[in-house]
Amino acid sequence: MRLLLIEDDKNLHRIILRHLTEAGYAADGCLDGEEGLDYMKSMAYDCVILDWMLPRRDGISVLREARKSSCTAPVLMLTARDAITDRVAGLDAVADDYLVKPFDFDELLARVRALMRRGNETKQTVLELDDLKMDTSTHAVTRDEKTISLTSREYALLEYLLRNQGILQTRLQIADHVWNYDYDYDSNVVDVYIRYLRNKVDKGFKTPLIHTVRGFGYVMRIEP
Repeated sequence: MRLLLIEDDKNLHRIILRHLTEAGYAADGCLDGEEGLDYMKSMAYDCVILDWMLPRRDGISVLREARKSSCTAPVLMLTARDAITDRVAGLDAVADDYLVKPFDFDELLARVRALMRRGNETKQTVLELDDLKMDTSTHAVTRDEKTISLTSREYALLEYLLRNQGILQTRLQIADHVWNYDYDYDSNVVDVYIRYLRNKVDKGFKTPLIHTVRGFGYVMRIEP
């Protein structure tokens, strides 16, 4: 799951990102509205945490503009404003939830989980390729009706590849979506986890599903 945080308070920004990472989420962070809007337009996020008062462009303006560009990610608005009229303004701008500062970080995470559950109701929950099946609502993975046990990182990698089956994914794209860090071209972490995944998903089965495109990256597909 990939989240976006748009918050200009550097201390709060750092703390929220730490809590999100510790909770197992990949998260991008922006410190102003213009940059945040660019991220919302260019990347498909599972949830956006958006502050109201931001430099360069306020949160309400960011959200309205993002919705015009077909951004459908659920949005949690953060603000120090707790008047009913302010909450109504935020929700009218198509925010999905509203959290008043100061807040408890456990509540923040609970609201994020609730928003993503709602978002997943409209997402495809069963991903399939040949005899491989992944049920994202239960995290169950099977192939030829045999249960496959995956670590959380292996699961995230497999889900990403299945959601983009048939589409070549570069190592940079995979690292960005699954590991949430600037990819070091000297690192082999993506290749290592692809090998782990192949040993569980492909090894011992007739049809290989994870394929290497030399010099570029990886793709999940059935090859003739």
